[in-house]
Amino acid sequence: MRGSTHGRRNGCNMDSSQSVSGGGQPALRKRRRLTGEKKYQVLLEVKSNPGKKGEILRREGLYQNDIKRYEDIARDASVKALGQMRPGKKRVLEVPVEQHALLQHEFAVQEKTLAALTVEFMALKKKVNGE
Repeated sequence: MRGSTHGRRNGCNMDSSQSVSGGGQPALRKRRRLTGEKKYQVLLEVKSNPGKKGEILRREGLYQNDIKRYEDIARDASVKALGQMRPGKKRVLEVPVEQHALLQHEFAVQEKTLAALTVEFMALKKKVNGE
């Protein structure tokens, strides 16, 4: 099989999705840029089908070290997220619109009241000090 060029040109593997350009060199496929969600889906697929790992990597245009890097990133992110979790009270991340409007109104009323009390305090202070 040493001199055979079947499926190979100039030492490069070729498949049906690659074609030879005018200069006799194979047209190389560019690696796709995957979203974080897609990377995680590929990682889960590889984990659930370890026997088809090579097939999945070829299909997605990835390498073994890409999957290893995805695993490391996913593990680090999981450890960080779990480390930030605290038992007990659950944090409310969103406030309903009605509650937000009510709190804004209450804040405005308290601000006006504070301003009025400050004016009264300054007037009483002047009376006490004899000014």
